[in-house]
Amino acid sequence: MRRLRALIVKEFIQMRRDPLTLAMLMLIPIVQLILFGFAINTDVKHLPTVVFDQSMGQESREFIQSLSATQYFDIRGYAASYDAIRRAIERGDGVVGIVFGPDFARRLARRDGAAIQVIVDASDPMSASSAIAAAEMIGLRKSAAVVAEATGTGMSPVYDVRLRPWYNRDFRTPYYMVPGILGVILTMTMMMITSMAIVRERERGTLEQLLVTPMRPWELMVGKIAPYLGVGYAQLTIGLLVGRAVFRIPMRGSLALLYLLTLLFIFSTLMWGILISTVSKTQMQAMILSIFGFLPSILLSGFMFPRMGMPTVFRYLSMALPLTWFQIITRGILLKGVGLESLALPVIALCVLIAVFLGVSLFKFHRTLD
Repeated sequence: MRRLRALIVKEFIQMRRDPLTLAMLMLIPIVQLILFGFAINTDVKHLPTVVFDQSMGQESREFIQSLSATQYFDIRGYAASYDAIRRAIERGDGVVGIVFGPDFARRLARRDGAAIQVIVDASDPMSASSAIAAAEMIGLRKSAAVVAEATGTGMSPVYDVRLRPWYNRDFRTPYYMVPGILGVILTMTMMMITSMAIVRERERGTLEQLLVTPMRPWELMVGKIAPYLGVGYAQLTIGLLVGRAVFRIPMRGSLALLYLLTLLFIFSTLMWGILISTVSKTQMQAMILSIFGFLPSILLSGFMFPRMGMPTVFRYLSMALPLTWFQIITRGILLKGVGLESLALPVIALCVLIAVFLGVSLFKFHRTLD
C-alpha cells in the first residue's frame, strides 16, 4: 500500500508539473459537448434542389413554392434539360431534382394524374429519406385539396409524385457507410501516428541530431511522413477488397482516379498530424489534440450525419476537415461513377489544406528552432 500511495502521489505531482495538458483534459470535453450539441441534427432540411420545369405554368410554380415552404428544399436553380440535372447531382450542386413534364398543367386541369418526377441522390440515405417523405407529403396534401374542391367522383391522386432514387436504389446502408469508413480509418491512423513524430524526437533528445544534418525543415517533415504513404495505400486497398467481397459495394468509377486523389487526402492528413506534433510539447498533448481533431472529423464531415442538417457556421467549419472532401471523392467515384470534372472542388480544397498545414507547420517549426 505504501508503494501504491507513493505512485499515486508521484502521478499527481507529474500532472501538476504539466498544467497545459491538465487544462486540455478539462476544457476539451466541454468544447466538444457544446460544439457537437449544436452541430449534430438528424432532421435534415434545406436540401439543394434543382428544377427542370417543362410546363412553365402557374401550377408547377405553386408546387415548387409549396416545396420551399417546408424548408426541406432549397431551390438552387433551374435546369435546361434532364441531363443538366444529372450533372448537377453528380457534382453535388443538388441532392434533389424536380422534373415537370410539358403536359403537367393540362393533366392537372383534367385531374388525370399530373406526374412530378422527384430524383433523389440516395448515396446519402438520411437526406434522401427526408426528401422523399417531404415530397410525398406535399403531393398528398395538394391532391387532397384539389379533390375536395372537385365536383366529380374521381378520388385518385391528382399530383402523381414519382420517386427516382439514384445510386443506391435499395437504400443499403453499407453503400453509404463503407466509403466513409475508409476515410475514417485513414484519418485515425495517419493523423495519430504522425502527430507523435516530431514531439517524440524532442522528448528522446534526438531532434537536435536531426537538425545538424544537412536537411531543410520541409525535408525533415517529408521524411517523417513518407513511409506512411505506403501504409495508407495498403489500408485503402484492403478496405476496397473487403468492401467489395463482403458488402458488394459498387465501384462504378475509375479506381485509378480514386488512388490518385487519395494521395491528396493522405498527404493532407499526414500534414495535419505533423502540425499537431510541432505545436505539442509532449506526446500526451499530441494524443489529446489528435483526439480533438479526430472526433470532429467523424461527426462534422458527413460520415455519420448529413452536413446539410448542420447550422451554417458548422458547415463552414467542416470545410477545414480533409475527411469532408474525401467523403465526396469516395462516394462520388464508387457510387456515382463521376470523373475528375465533377470533383474539382474537393481536389482544390485538399490542395489548399495541404498548403495551409504545411505552411503553418514550417512556421511553427522555425519558431521552435529560434
